[in-house]
Amino acid sequence: MKIVVTNNQSFTDEQRQRLEKLGDVTFYDYLPQTAEEYLERIKGADIVCSGTAGLQDAHPRIKDVYITVGFVSVAFVDLDVLRKNNVVLSNAPGVNRHAVSEWVMYMVLSLMRSFPKFVNTEEKFRKDGNLPPLTMGLAGNKMTILGQGNIARQVAKLAKAFDMEVSHFKRGDNLTDSVKDADVAVNALSSNPSTSKLLSKDFFAAMKKGGYFVDVTRAEIVDEDAMLESLDGGHLAGVASDCGGILVGDTDDVLYQKLLSHERVLVTPHISYNTPMSMKLGADVMIDNVEAFIKGKPQNVVT
Repeated sequence: MKIVVTNNQSFTDEQRQRLEKLGDVTFYDYLPQTAEEYLERIKGADIVCSGTAGLQDAHPRIKDVYITVGFVSVAFVDLDVLRKNNVVLSNAPGVNRHAVSEWVMYMVLSLMRSFPKFVNTEEKFRKDGNLPPLTMGLAGNKMTILGQGNIARQVAKLAKAFDMEVSHFKRGDNLTDSVKDADVAVNALSSNPSTSKLLSKDFFAAMKKGGYFVDVTRAEIVDEDAMLESLDGGHLAGVASDCGGILVGDTDDVLYQKLLSHERVLVTPHISYNTPMSMKLGADVMIDNVEAFIKGKPQNVVT
């Protein structure tokens, strides 16, 4: 079996050795810069261990190969095109649940306790005989989590540790009813045709006035203009977004800049997953996927 690793996957020595036992492996330790460079790297491969770079642009031209990624969302490729081209694609569900749920809770704390306002502040709160303003806090307040996947369940576990009242929106529920009493709504939905622009103007209008919205999934799910309109109209009190529709770390992206410019939005450039544990778990599942494919029992298949 010819196996190609298209870019640096942060493999440990043990993981590299494990993969090398499965076939003739070529490792690339830097990102492909173009679709053509990506296609040249995987030419003749039976199995491809891939990142996003290159795959996003090259995938319509890839045929007759097995591809595995070390992360969850594959919304950046057209799965129907891959199926037509006889490409089997596997992902790595759940590997980012700890890192992403940590990000979510940091943002919930930042919004509901106003910590960014107070950390390292030099504001003179007592100059007129006043104390700092009260903040909402988490305990006793209501969180609605959109979704019931790995991330949603981990967020629920952490939120309950803060004594929050937690509920989930799941397929078949009434979306607007699910958030009407929520002090904070957390979007942990998967990106698919049924969730495209699901969180629209009607969704934000249905949220509790003064509530908060935390978004940690793909941009395709959220109507950002409707979200910002709700903020500007005073209905939402604040928003946090990991800007999941952009390339990792791309602070020049138009969407990132748009959210960054709003004073009541906390935004990061698609880094919520980014911890050593996520990388290790992702690499482990990627190699698990290769082993399963070679045994004729592919797992975590999304095509």
